[in-house]
Amino acid sequence: MQLLVSVNNYFHDISGTDVVIVKSGRRICGTGGCIANAPLHQNKSYFEFKIQSTGVWGLGVATKKANLNQIPMGRDPHSLVLRQDGTVYHNNEEKNRLPANSLPQEGDIVGVSYDHVELNLYLNGKNMSCPASGIRGTVYPVVYVDDSAILDCQFSDFYHTPPQGYQKILFEQQIF
Repeated sequence: MQLLVSVNNYFHDISGTDVVIVKSGRRICGTGGCIANAPLHQNKSYFEFKIQSTGVWGLGVATKKANLNQIPMGRDPHSLVLRQDGTVYHNNEEKNRLPANSLPQEGDIVGVSYDHVELNLYLNGKNMSCPASGIRGTVYPVVYVDDSAILDCQFSDFYHTPPQGYQKILFEQQIF
């Protein structure tokens, strides 16, 4: 089942075949990935995900060429993601790892900042000093879930203050 999302929601109609998007396009569950409907055009973008239920999950940035049915993501040059085990993968290579004893748990907020070169991660507002880079091209926020994981996205009205100089993603308004 593929769920197509209206332009008023945050996730694109590009999603894995077994992904379910609910709560006005802010919650992802099922199996597979989903890409946001706005690219990260501004110089310094920030967004967050709240882990509602643990399982297999990942979040980060990807191009539209990413395979949203291939879990875990980060196996190709089209995605750069933090996985539930604390590793950050891009092109099937571990790029970094969260510090020991810093694995995100149910109820935690994972923040992502991206400046067109480097992705940085925050756990409950704290910088994890876990930069990763390597992805090229126009990228979008991406999230995937499996094994009962449920994640909520926040592209504005953040739980934590974005890092200095970073701002919410600029979603364009579409008029029919």
